[in-house]
Amino acid sequence: MSLLPSAVGFLRSDVSGLNQVRDELRIRAAARRTGYDLRKTIVFNERTEDRSHRLRVAVDRLGVDAVIVPSVAHFDDHAIPAELLEMAAVVTVSPGSTTPRVRPAR
Repeated sequence: MSLLPSAVGFLRSDVSGLNQVRDELRIRAAARRTGYDLRKTIVFNERTEDRSHRLRVAVDRLGVDAVIVPSVAHFDDHAIPAELLEMAAVVTVSPGSTTPRVRPAR
């Protein structure tokens, strides 16, 4: 068991296109650089229904601390879903930034 916080990579193959392999390598490099144990990379495409919900289910089931994406263009509406940020931090490779998890007010 790793002592590092865990993460999943996420990308859309229709957004990455011919750069998918490069994007997957960039996700792995970002995980190492930011100190996350990358558990797996989840790949959806334009035909994947309810992508945001399916990603949140995966994050919940795997119990990861972060999602690493090549850019926000891989999210619907090119924005990080607020519901995802309630579950995990989001690391974007380009630009290199981390949006912290937002704990809902009680």
